Amino acid sequence: MLGLAAGILAGLFGVGGGILFVPTLVALGLGQIEAQATSLLAILPTVVAGAWNQRRYGNLRIKTALVLGVSSVVGVEGGAWIATSLPEDTLRRLFGILLLAVAVQLAWRARRMRARYADSP
Repeated sequence: MLGLAAGILAGLFGVGGGILFVPTLVALGLGQIEAQATSLLAILPTVVAGAWNQRRYGNLRIKTALVLGVSSVVGVEGGAWIATSLPEDTLRRLFGILLLAVAVQLAWRARRMRARYADSP
């Protein structure tokens, strides 16, 4: 149910599912690091299904996908190293700052869209 709800909300608001998964998993009792790791793992089926479908449509660029995939693995390893070296309280605060930044971005985007459509006939 969490995955379905996060997927729908992520699609509606244009944000990554992790923005919704991580706070929910923390509220359900997981630690910050475990919630972030679980969220990353939950992305894999979506990535595989999306890549499979886009390949069928002819939209997947294998070389670009491999570069992004390898870069992501390197980034996850670096992020995991940083996350495990920080106190959990600091990690939660940093994630909170990220949530605030995403909220500001969504509000800014909504305001721009409203202004754009208010000017049109």
